[in-house]
Amino acid sequence: MVSESMSAVDRLPFRDPALPLRKRIDDLIERLTLDERLAMLHQYSPAVPRLGVAAFRTGTEALHGVAWLGEATVFPQAVGLGATWDEELVRRVAEATSVELRAFHYHRPTAIGTGTNSLQAWAPVLNLLRDPRWGRNEEGYSEDPLHTARLGVAFCRGLVGEHHRFLRAAPVLKHFLAYNNEDDRCVTSSGLRPRVLQEYDLAAFRPVVESGTATGAMAGYNLVNGRPCHVSPLIETELRRWAEVTGHELFVVSDAEAPSNLVDPEHYFDDHAESHAAALKAGIDSFTDHGQDSDTPVGRLREALDRGLIDSSDVDRAVRRQLALRFRLGEFDPELDPYAAIGPEVIDCAEHRALALQSATESVVLLRNEGLLPLDASGALRVAVIGPLADTLCEDWYSGTLPYQVTVADGIRSVIQGQDGEVLVADGSDRVALRSRTSGELLGKTPFDVDDWGDGVLTLRSAETGRYLRLDHEDDSLVADQVQIKSWDVRETFRLVPEGDFVLFQNVLSGRYATVDPVDGRVSVTAETPEAAERWERELLRDGTAEALAAAASADVAVVVLGNHPLIHGRETEDRAGIALPDAQESLLRAVANVRKDTALVVMSSYPYALDWADEHLPAVAWTSHGGQETGRAVAAVLLGEAEPSGRLPQTWYRGDDELPHPLDYDIIKAGWTYQYHQPAPLYPFGHGLSYTEFAHRDLILSAATVTPGSAVDVSVTLTNTGARSGSEVVQLYVRALDARYEAPQLRLADFRKVRLAAGESHVLSFRLSTDQLAHWDVATGAFTVDPGGYEVIVARSATDLVLTAPLTVAGPAPAPRAGVDRRLLAVDFDDHEGTTIVDATRVTGDAITPTDPAQPATLLFRSVDLSGAVGVEAELACDGSDARVAFWTGEELLAEIAVPVTGDRYTWTTASAALAAPLAGVHDLRVTLHGEFRMTAFRFSSGG
Repeated sequence: MVSESMSAVDRLPFRDPALPLRKRIDDLIERLTLDERLAMLHQYSPAVPRLGVAAFRTGTEALHGVAWLGEATVFPQAVGLGATWDEELVRRVAEATSVELRAFHYHRPTAIGTGTNSLQAWAPVLNLLRDPRWGRNEEGYSEDPLHTARLGVAFCRGLVGEHHRFLRAAPVLKHFLAYNNEDDRCVTSSGLRPRVLQEYDLAAFRPVVESGTATGAMAGYNLVNGRPCHVSPLIETELRRWAEVTGHELFVVSDAEAPSNLVDPEHYFDDHAESHAAALKAGIDSFTDHGQDSDTPVGRLREALDRGLIDSSDVDRAVRRQLALRFRLGEFDPELDPYAAIGPEVIDCAEHRALALQSATESVVLLRNEGLLPLDASGALRVAVIGPLADTLCEDWYSGTLPYQVTVADGIRSVIQGQDGEVLVADGSDRVALRSRTSGELLGKTPFDVDDWGDGVLTLRSAETGRYLRLDHEDDSLVADQVQIKSWDVRETFRLVPEGDFVLFQNVLSGRYATVDPVDGRVSVTAETPEAAERWERELLRDGTAEALAAAASADVAVVVLGNHPLIHGRETEDRAGIALPDAQESLLRAVANVRKDTALVVMSSYPYALDWADEHLPAVAWTSHGGQETGRAVAAVLLGEAEPSGRLPQTWYRGDDELPHPLDYDIIKAGWTYQYHQPAPLYPFGHGLSYTEFAHRDLILSAATVTPGSAVDVSVTLTNTGARSGSEVVQLYVRALDARYEAPQLRLADFRKVRLAAGESHVLSFRLSTDQLAHWDVATGAFTVDPGGYEVIVARSATDLVLTAPLTVAGPAPAPRAGVDRRLLAVDFDDHEGTTIVDATRVTGDAITPTDPAQPATLLFRSVDLSGAVGVEAELACDGSDARVAFWTGEELLAEIAVPVTGDRYTWTTASAALAAPLAGVHDLRVTLHGEFRMTAFRFSSGG
């Protein structure tokens, strides 16, 4: 009976691979009940047994290898992949990741729930590394949109595979949009003026979607211009519009719990039925909310349907996108599955291990070298490897479980021991005993090795087992049982708070202090106040710095490995407060360098640091991200000259005394973010990276000296390896506008190429430079525009090391002034601003301007506005207060002032007007000042006609 039933199901049209995809989806949707379709809107879409449709879950983390499912090949963090500047290498990393993901799908149980591991890969992250203090800096590729997009396309291409019909995995682009801060991320708004929106943040996503390699996107936790990303009109007007040329719609998923955030903590909607309806209509197809509890979010959507907030067509539209993806992944055509032969043996296979080593090696960036590197291991070299990351590797939140670890100490040892060399290891940690004043017993009945990660935050490892001490969440006891720190709530960080001759022992997560039961001596972390806390006697058993200095003094060279732990200070939910190394690490470095002149610093980190002292005093500095299982072998290969340092920085490393803009200032133009707009000289610029060989650039040739908008020019340059060994160079092609009428970038990356040359070898590189790459977003016309005038095409080693320059002229008529009469001018389309905040005009669409501080006037500047014939002005305003006004000026002349009427609500709009004292003539710079607490979305000058 069952066999006959299933046989009938197999004969249904949606099971017929010969039918067009659209017809198959139409047939299946028609057979699903409304309740079944509603249930498919949750992350955990249930099975429909009567139709033989399996359960489906969105999302497997796959940022730099398969994550959260057990041991898998761990490649360098995304920022490390960004440092390779190697599109083909990034594609191969993604290919290996997707092959392992298929193996997990076929052969491994799910970590959560039942069914199979999802083939929808929640990667890559295309958020730009605008602020190096961002807690999730490790997840992005670059601060530059073109660099990010190129690597994003490569990664997506590797995930989807080459089959003409079936995807190997389905990449989801994260996180749409302008998400670059963690502190209060669910309630903060990223203010994006149109130029920043179009030239910067959207520019990282647009090419990836248009390439057809992306299958979906994830909305960000944050708000943009006062509106949560999960109800952003940009999902439809930008993301899905770009995808139209590909023939496939994007499947857009929510971030975890973000749909619920729309009500609490964002308070953007009054209830969850309303918020879920708005998200669905805005383009969210799948609700990642309430974990496996689908009843709650689906119930909210059912209520929205019953209340008429959505209809069945809204549901069907989202379900159709999910089904299209599932068909493309081969779920309904198992007999045609081109990936079925992938077995579990591919997980961490030898080929993927070799790729992990290659990618880790190519991601190492040599920041400074005054002749110390490469080290000569030929003569019984003694190397002291020192620091908290000298002999350990860390997992980050989105990494897989390391199948093995090759630390820096391991890597160096594996090379030099074969040549009678020796490695001395000293992690620099103090070994301490903490003895209870009450019981006289040692905390944990063992001494601990203490690592200081900055700001008084410590980790303690048992001196006996090397395992981390943690707070047990069930009974508040302390247990030393963790090999790795990797949990959402990090329970392994503590503070030793001085209290007279004693210390208090405080857990960072809970904020509570350790106490000791006077009867049984049991230690629990339950004291709410210092007064109720146990006093501990701190006994120093080993001075970590002294041990490190002894190792350095007895060695030929010291390699100091410093940096961050990816789950401490700067991680998801927590931004860094600054960019300095932890004080304890800086002190250790200086002490070692004082006794061993030949000291190389290796920074292993998820983000840049201010290394001013090291750059001034050390002969060599290198950086690697947390590079995965082969990090140590990769670093050793570079330090010892077995591999050429070929990494280049994907973001600017600022100086310590450089006052960075506020983390929430997303206006890269006015704030001065990234190499494009930052004025002070950086410590290490975007694109920087040294080599062990030398390269010469010559013969920069343009096929034409003058071009017109909509055309292109061919650019060629000759690169020669003039050194004595083979090496790699990243040829960076930049452009800049001369005498622009707008705030143009100092430089903008237009293309790049990574080239490997043998000693003495030359190669002619050719680039096709479209005039579109000279365009800026013209706020006067609401479109990308290539202004006529002078430009420069520049070949560079980095954003500050410009090697060759060629002039380029764009011919064409001069831009007309902005038409300002009888035309609606959006307030957000300003040329410059002061004291303003961009907010939402309605919950659905539109932007408005409001003063950041109502007690201070806000100013909008509109340059070169033709006001000829204007006799009056009107403004679109919303105000729930009083005593507000908006004034219009040319120079110091007040044209008109409008009293803002009270509308009663920020989304209730009205139009108010005023007559001008006399008709206007000519082109003017228009200044608009806003006084008080209100919003303005647009204004219009009217003529007398």
